[in-house]
Amino acid sequence: MRAAYLSLFMLALLLLTFSATAGAMDSIGIIKSVSGEVYLASTETSIKAVPHMKISQGDLIRTGPNSNVGLIFEDDTVVSLGSNSELCIEQFLFDPAAGKLAFITKLFRGTFSFISGQIAKLAPDQVRLETPDATLGVRGTKFLVKID
Repeated sequence: MRAAYLSLFMLALLLLTFSATAGAMDSIGIIKSVSGEVYLASTETSIKAVPHMKISQGDLIRTGPNSNVGLIFEDDTVVSLGSNSELCIEQFLFDPAAGKLAFITKLFRGTFSFISGQIAKLAPDQVRLETPDATLGVRGTKFLVKID
């Protein structure tokens, strides 16, 4: 009986470790700061954002009224969203050794502050911000976008 419990415990521990490792591989950055109502939505769920929460490719970040959020990506790109904003992380690839670099986001509404990281320095043509009316190419800089 004891052996069965020990085996069950080891299996649960193995599954928990595998799950945590798989989640870490998908992470492309973190939510650094949150003020007000901020939600992180993936294809599977929508949850309230908190500091140090991991973000992944495909995530949609929404801020409510009088809210903002700060994001830091694996390549040191820093993004801030103001009140009533909505941003989707379409593609993020950061593997300089393999030459795989890309940072593509869609801003649907609100304000977006961007400070470029390593991807913009190594492959500036692979960084794009898409808005409802235009696509911005980033060439290693800081900028602010507002969509009413």
